[in-house]
Amino acid sequence: MKPPFLSWAYFKALPPLTAALLVSVVIHAAILAIKFTPPLSTIKDNLSMLEVVLVNAKTLTKPTKADALAQANLDRGGNTDEKRQAKSALPPPKDEVLETAIEPVVGSKSDNDASEAEATAARKEQQVKLLEKESQAMLASLDNKRKLDMTPAQLVAAEKTETGKQAKTSKDKKADDELRELNLKIAKLEAQIAKDHSAYQNRPKRKFLGARTQEYRFARYVEAWRQKIERVGNLNYPEAAKAQKLYGSLQMTVEIKADGTIEGIEITRSSGHKLLDNAAKRIVRMSAPYAVFPNDIRKDTDILSITRTWTFTRQDSLDTQGAE
Repeated sequence: MKPPFLSWAYFKALPPLTAALLVSVVIHAAILAIKFTPPLSTIKDNLSMLEVVLVNAKTLTKPTKADALAQANLDRGGNTDEKRQAKSALPPPKDEVLETAIEPVVGSKSDNDASEAEATAARKEQQVKLLEKESQAMLASLDNKRKLDMTPAQLVAAEKTETGKQAKTSKDKKADDELRELNLKIAKLEAQIAKDHSAYQNRPKRKFLGARTQEYRFARYVEAWRQKIERVGNLNYPEAAKAQKLYGSLQMTVEIKADGTIEGIEITRSSGHKLLDNAAKRIVRMSAPYAVFPNDIRKDTDILSITRTWTFTRQDSLDTQGAE
């Protein structure tokens, strides 16, 4: 007779591993059957907004009926009898104080009443000018009274002090002008130095080659260039030189860019015959463009200057040799 399902006897009859798996399944099923739901919120915020006014003064007495909450007790205050509330805890600017002292602000005017607004502004401006004049007169009166109370010696000392202050101010101003001018000169000089340095940095890197070129990378390029020059020169030997039996040698510098184009041609020593000098230049131009600089030359050279001696021989041929 089999024991009841899921009874203790049933579990004891099962193999240990099977019993453990069955217990695990039952426990997980019980856990998964539990559901968690968030509690319903029943609290509602019915509090109204709390407004606190910052005041820049305080009194010992506490107002019977406060108009607003503040960080300190303030029983009356301000510069007007009207019931107002400051928009800022900071003191008002000078213009606002002056405007309040001259004339209290009456009710707001209609925007269309332009003439009355202009009249009010003009009246306020006149009152401001009047106050300024009264202030200047009061200061002048106080200064005169102070001088009247002085002894002659004190007057002389005061005048000397005033004169000294004026002289010192003039001297300081002159020194400031000289310093400003010196700083301007220094700034201009620094700008010029920076400009020259930038121009120097941007200058093309040149390499000058003559007869004693031994570095392989340059020697190989110059040899290929020489062979092309002589081949083109012999094929285009100047007929006028043959007819006139003109012979001679000249020294010429040819400047070649990295892309093989000609930067410049210069006769450093003439052959004595303008026809031969011009013929040498023409051969250089006819042979262009030359080979592009290889990478080992391009890495540190932008323009290659080759100086060689050109010889128009009696055999009506062209020969180029490195310049000494």
